Amino acid sequence: MARVAIPGVVLLTALLGFGPAAWGQAPGQRPGLEIPLVTPGPGWKSCPRCQNEAHVAEDRKKANVDTRAFDAHDISGVWGDNGIALDMKTLPPFTPYGQKLFDSIKSDSTEWNSKDPMNICDPLGYPRSFTYNYGMEFVQLPDRVLQFFEWGHSWRTIWTDGRKLPPDPPIYRYLGYAVGRWEGDTFVIDANGFDDRSWIVEYRGAMGWGGLPHTAEMRVEERYKRVNYGLLQVTLTITDSKIFTKPWTTTGTATLRPNAEIGEYFCVPSDSISFNNRNTIPSTVDATKLR
Repeated sequence: MARVAIPGVVLLTALLGFGPAAWGQAPGQRPGLEIPLVTPGPGWKSCPRCQNEAHVAEDRKKANVDTRAFDAHDISGVWGDNGIALDMKTLPPFTPYGQKLFDSIKSDSTEWNSKDPMNICDPLGYPRSFTYNYGMEFVQLPDRVLQFFEWGHSWRTIWTDGRKLPPDPPIYRYLGYAVGRWEGDTFVIDANGFDDRSWIVEYRGAMGWGGLPHTAEMRVEERYKRVNYGLLQVTLTITDSKIFTKPWTTTGTATLRPNAEIGEYFCVPSDSISFNNRNTIPSTVDATKLR
């Protein structure tokens, strides 16, 4: 996956990226509770991706996430730390047009995804923000649910005031238009009106390296069910008859981060350009010379 430099995160990434030897650990041993959390100060919490597995496990144990009483109609909280992967095994075949579009955005490099819109700090869009992120948070209000994403520090509004999706949106949006409702203990979201410059997800597999495209006609249905206090079950169905021969349904889970809060993670064009010019592009050239 292509990487870009994000201000305010480079140093923290470097700190978290030290190997076991840097922390006085045996090779193969994962970081534990002996590593202090990095926070802005007393009363502040760390971001979801800033916690190692030991801290996450300890926080979830203290919160009794497996046995704690919960409201099935409340999905608020900070969930996950690296998105929810789509199940590529259930990926439907492309239509002829879908295949043509997919081929047109394949990377022209074997070293990095050269055509990824993220490289120039374009918004991830949806559902890519669902699949690639460093944590998300649901906030429930009387007439809407807000879904915040750490990557890009963006959010989408899911309206629960009874309005319907616009059948012909006047302006397409990277995060689309979304309305939600409860069906029993499942929160159902219907969304449409997506800007087709975004990708559904980055793809690297047997068909090449690039992204899965969509058209402005794509519709997305999400079904969230809180299995217990600390576990959220998700079913997502993508329908775009111009790209896929049938709807694409995928399932996953997100775990609660009871001692984390969404941080700020912007993609800054000037930093991205500088990073790619100094690192990504030269490394690609060097790798080509070594062949």
